[in-house]
Amino acid sequence: PYRVLGVGRSSSQADIKKAYKRLAREWHPDKNKDPGAEDKFIQISKAYEILSNEEKRANFDRYGDAGESQGFSQQQHRQFHRFHDGFYFDESFFHFPFNSERRDTSDEKYLLHFSHYINEIVPDSFKKPYLIKITSDWCFSCIHIEPVWKEVAQELEALGAGIGVVHAGYERRLAHHLGAHSTPTLLGLINGKITFFHNAVVRENLRQFVENLLPGNLVEKITDKNYIRFLSDWRKDNKPHVLLFDHMPVVPLLYKLTAFAYRDYLSFGYVYVGLRGTEELSSQYNINVYTPTMMIFKEHIDRPADVVQAREMKKQLIDDFLSQNKFLMVTRLTSQRLFQELCPVKKSHRQRKHCVVLFTGEGEKFAEAYEAFLTFAVANTKDTLRFVHIYSDRQPEFADALLMDEEKYHGRSAVVILERRNNAGKIAYKALEEAWQGSKEDNFILLDLLDQLRTDPGLLSSETVVSDLNDELAPMFLIRWFYSTLDYVSDCWDSLFHSNWREMMPLLSLLFSALFILFGTVIVQAFSDSSDTRDAPPSGKEEAAAKTEKNDASFNKESNSRIPKKGFVEVTELTDINYTSNLVRLRPGHMNVVLILSNSTKTPLLQKFALEVYTFTGSSSLHFSFLSLDKHREWLEYLLEFAQDAAPIPNQYDKHFLERDYTGYVLALNGHKKYFCLFKPHRSGDEGGTLGSCEDYNTSQHVEARGKSSSSPGSRSIKNKLHKLSFWMERLLEGSLQRFYIPSWPTLD
Repeated sequence: PYRVLGVGRSSSQADIKKAYKRLAREWHPDKNKDPGAEDKFIQISKAYEILSNEEKRANFDRYGDAGESQGFSQQQHRQFHRFHDGFYFDESFFHFPFNSERRDTSDEKYLLHFSHYINEIVPDSFKKPYLIKITSDWCFSCIHIEPVWKEVAQELEALGAGIGVVHAGYERRLAHHLGAHSTPTLLGLINGKITFFHNAVVRENLRQFVENLLPGNLVEKITDKNYIRFLSDWRKDNKPHVLLFDHMPVVPLLYKLTAFAYRDYLSFGYVYVGLRGTEELSSQYNINVYTPTMMIFKEHIDRPADVVQAREMKKQLIDDFLSQNKFLMVTRLTSQRLFQELCPVKKSHRQRKHCVVLFTGEGEKFAEAYEAFLTFAVANTKDTLRFVHIYSDRQPEFADALLMDEEKYHGRSAVVILERRNNAGKIAYKALEEAWQGSKEDNFILLDLLDQLRTDPGLLSSETVVSDLNDELAPMFLIRWFYSTLDYVSDCWDSLFHSNWREMMPLLSLLFSALFILFGTVIVQAFSDSSDTRDAPPSGKEEAAAKTEKNDASFNKESNSRIPKKGFVEVTELTDINYTSNLVRLRPGHMNVVLILSNSTKTPLLQKFALEVYTFTGSSSLHFSFLSLDKHREWLEYLLEFAQDAAPIPNQYDKHFLERDYTGYVLALNGHKKYFCLFKPHRSGDEGGTLGSCEDYNTSQHVEARGKSSSSPGSRSIKNKLHKLSFWMERLLEGSLQRFYIPSWPTLD
């Protein structure tokens, strides 16, 4: 391997890689036509395979062998064979082709490397489909399909399909790029798009797979009814039309592959001569029904421009035949690509090519001039001349640059002889003095100029720079967008059912996450609606009965009978009924902010509480409740035992503990993590002012945050307890408050 790559034994990996790249470019079979280039390229690849792997290189340096016997010395190997004179194990008897050095060399010429695949195979897939196999060492399934693969590869390659082999062990980057996560994997490549093979590996399935890669509209079925329309489309398509006459009922794969390769230049039709309805067609063109016949039609549909017949149509024969007839006799310039191909830039004096351009228009007015120019082109066809025509109204910039917008050419045809000087648009040209009418005099003048041009290239005395031609046959944006969308949907559909699940996991994860969020929102909304229905305000009769029983029930009735709207805060009483759902089993991340009040302080405290917390109601993780001190003082005292700094622990000797005032305390309860934060009321002034008793009240209170405060001094003193609650709420959301943890939530009796 050192000798093959031309490097020394002490060379670094960078030197080896540099030598390999240089030799691979020089001896690649696609670029070097030497008969021994293919064998030389294989030797270079094998040498690099050994020297680029440090373990194989070390074994080669030590034992002179990089194969499976690399760990044994020659003496050990001989001793192994002398172990018993009558019996020894010889791996060649079983012929397990696991090791790359003993593998069948039929795949060697198809081996792909990443750069070769990206730079050559992908662009070439726009001309022919590729069938690619991903294989590896120690792959029993690869050995199993090897005979079928070898037969199909040789057959498809002869028909014009591309074949590739990727060794996943040495080309992991390429195997990952192709999406192959197991071996063997078979896939097709066409137009840069990858399609995986999922059927049983048999000859018929592989042939059908390659055929299905091709577009379905490549070849049109032709009969007596549509052949005139098909051949007459040369004006619209600006292409010669090819007819293949054969006695096969289905279009041969060879013909489909050929149609795909030449689809930019030719339109293809197929005539099944054994079908009723093709007799007139076969008779008109004098077809031998027993021999496959290929005809090319150009501007004249009554007679073919060229014909080839052969009992066995070979790819090389078809390619030679079609490559000589890729263009019409007088092709219309419809794009810059076509202009560059028909009128190439001169590279040397011997490679000069001149284009004779007819500037004309559409309609019967210009038909006579065009027919005369076509007749002249047919009679004077040469390798150094290209006859083309162009519609002046469709390429106005190009026409104005060469005809100088002269009056004598307006509404008439004109002929210009030109030669492209560079790819930047520089052109040397000469226009006929008068407009082209197709008369004998015009023919003589043009013929004389062409004769002078052969001996005097300086005849093209005028020079100008022209802009690129418009692409007249390019599809509209909406059509391109539609086809792109269709391809994308097709790819997604194919990926959903056939692609590797590892590739589909991100898309599936995103899809199921979106569905989970959607249905989760619906379910939560449904439970929320049922909760609102359960907590709905009482009927009118119940409100009337409550009004006669209690004096202050009117406040509850008015506040609860109103529909909640902007400016109101929903505050739910914490009772033994909703205690579990609102606290003990509160969802993670949610907190219940509970206001401690008594019957006498309920109204002013709720109004002030709503005013202070209203700006925080936008958070869905905060819930607001109030707790009656008259009913649940014992529960509150138990919680406060875990907040030693909040209040002294009451004991049985403290006769005033039942009179301790906890109104205005606010607890932020985290039911999931079992902790709470405490707000101690702001004490200032007289706290003794009270309102009337309020014994009967509903579970849910809707308190107006913008409500007017009471004007009594007692009411103001009670509300002052919550004076700095909004600042405390901000610290609660910041997470900077002290947390008091409890072992478990006590029951609320």
